[in-house]
Amino acid sequence: MEKPFWMICITHMLLEVYLLIQVALIPVYIREFQLSILEASLVATIPSLIQLLMNVPFGFLVDRFQVKHLLFASMLIEGASALLLSQTNSFWMLVFGVAMMKLSSPLYHISGLSQISKLVKQEKISRSIGVHNALGSLGVAIGAVSLAFFLTGLGWRWTYLFWAIPVLLWGFIILRSFQLETRPLEKKEAERREVLERLSLVLHLNFLLFLIAIGLREVGATGISTFMTTYLVKIRGLSEAVSSLVFGLGPFIGIVGALSGGYLGEKIGAKRTLSLVILGSAVSLYVLSLTSQLYLLALIYLLHAFFSHSIWTPMNTIVSDITPRTERGLSFSVYFFTEGLIASIAPTAAAAVMELSNISYIFPFSIVFIVAGLVALQLFAYPRNLLARAKV
Repeated sequence: MEKPFWMICITHMLLEVYLLIQVALIPVYIREFQLSILEASLVATIPSLIQLLMNVPFGFLVDRFQVKHLLFASMLIEGASALLLSQTNSFWMLVFGVAMMKLSSPLYHISGLSQISKLVKQEKISRSIGVHNALGSLGVAIGAVSLAFFLTGLGWRWTYLFWAIPVLLWGFIILRSFQLETRPLEKKEAERREVLERLSLVLHLNFLLFLIAIGLREVGATGISTFMTTYLVKIRGLSEAVSSLVFGLGPFIGIVGALSGGYLGEKIGAKRTLSLVILGSAVSLYVLSLTSQLYLLALIYLLHAFFSHSIWTPMNTIVSDITPRTERGLSFSVYFFTEGLIASIAPTAAAAVMELSNISYIFPFSIVFIVAGLVALQLFAYPRNLLARAKV
């Protein structure tokens, strides 16, 4: 694999360092800022709405700018917002800082994934995205584990401060790179097309069916990931540091999951792989809801994390496979817009359900939507030539 590919993957690793920190800290926010569960859900909901609004505009920009400038911008935004969060003493300033940080995600993912889809040969796209996602899972894991370390001593704000330095330094390394360049021909093709023409190339019926399926699944996945540490603290009685540590172990298993998803996608096809891991995710959640012993709880949660992280590789592969090469940036932006829309709604919806009942109801809430996503996915028709390729 070429140097530009690895530079994008390292950027992904650093970008994802903060991914789970916000949700892992929800029980801490509840205690420190005297919040209800519904109020605390705003830490996930409001930033996700901001991210949602920027997905499509960023998609139109990606195919017109050098990828290194966009990756640098994502690192700069993430590093600056992390510095702000390390100094905040106000709940609303916290929400503002997290919202700023969320802007770095679509800017990176749309530009990084669209560039990978152009760098890598089509027959190797699944495995390459698996490696890319494994590096992201590594970033998530070290971020969550470092949070558990800082919670036992210096405090949660130091987690933001600690990682801001390597994030900003890597951004400037990316900016000075001569390796990451957008291909001029594709850039000119994207500029010549009108907005409606570009959207019509992307938003065909099959792609819309795929978006409905992943949207339903995302409701359940976002609900459980947002309130897992709250469940561990409030229902299982774990300390905030221990719950963050258990939560942080999931992405380490996710590294194996991401690589497995890429390998399996090459062997049996992205759609079949996606169906299997969504099913595994739902079943493991159901078993987790029935588990009481701590060691079994941790073990089954790690199994759930394996399936949850395996999902991203086939989903990203499908987007690359069924959308035009010259409109990859816009295609990924629509895909992430769908996920962002769900991520902005699901935490508050799940919190409302728990406020009316109790935190344990997050399990049936999530399982129902994950299974609905699996059913909807069966309506999506994967191109026959790609299915044949997977069997070779």
